[in-house]
Amino acid sequence: MTRRAVLLLLATILLIGSAGQAQAAGYRYWSFWDRDGDSWVYATQGPSLVRPSDGDVQGFRFAVSENSGDAAQPRGTADFAAICAKTPAEDGSKRVALVLDFGTASDAPSGETPPAPRTACAQVSPDATTADALAAVADPLRYNTNALLCGIAGYPKSGCGEQVARNEGAQDDTQEGSAATAAPDEKSTQDDDGPSVGLYAGIALVAALAGAAAWQARRRRNATD
Repeated sequence: MTRRAVLLLLATILLIGSAGQAQAAGYRYWSFWDRDGDSWVYATQGPSLVRPSDGDVQGFRFAVSENSGDAAQPRGTADFAAICAKTPAEDGSKRVALVLDFGTASDAPSGETPPAPRTACAQVSPDATTADALAAVADPLRYNTNALLCGIAGYPKSGCGEQVARNEGAQDDTQEGSAATAAPDEKSTQDDDGPSVGLYAGIALVAALAGAAAWQARRRRNATD
C-alpha cells in the first residue's frame, strides 16, 4: 500500500469518526438549577425534594443536552431583590425567586414555539418544596407516570425527556420533575467526551498498514541493492 493510500484511508476514518460524534444523542428536557452567588449550579435533587429557603433563587431551562455537564443554563435576570421586588415579605411564608427559560426554537419539539423567558416570585408556606413554588406561579405543570417534570406552564404540550439526535436540537446560547436533572446522565451510557472505539480501532489499523508499507519499501530497496 502506498503512502498516499494510507493517508487517504486515515482521512476517511477521521471523517467517519467526526460524523458519528456530530450525531451523538441528546435529551430534550427541563433541567433544574440552584443559584449560588453569581453562578448557576446544576441541582443534585429534583424540585419535589428540595425545600428552598426564603430568598433563594432557582431556575429551570428547557433544552437539548447530552448530560448535566453540557446542559444549558437559564438566561436572564437572576437577582432575588429584582424578581421579588413587588412581593413583600409576610409572616408565615417564604419567597422563592424562579427563573423560567423555555429555551430556543432549535430546542423546541416539532410544531411548538417556546414562550419568552420570564421570572416569577413565589410566596409559599415555609415547608413548601420547589415544586410547590413552581406550581404557584407556572401552572399547569405536567408530570409523567414516574413523577418526572415534563412541562412547565403548559410547555411543551407533549414529550418527556425524549432522546433526539444532537443536530435536531442544537443549543445556540453562549450553555424529567423530581429526578429530571438526573435523567439524561442515567440514560447515556456512552462516553460523550471522547472519540469512539471505532475511531481508535481505525487509527490502529492505519498505523499497522503504514508499518507494513514501510517494511515492504525497505524490502524492495534491499532487494535492489
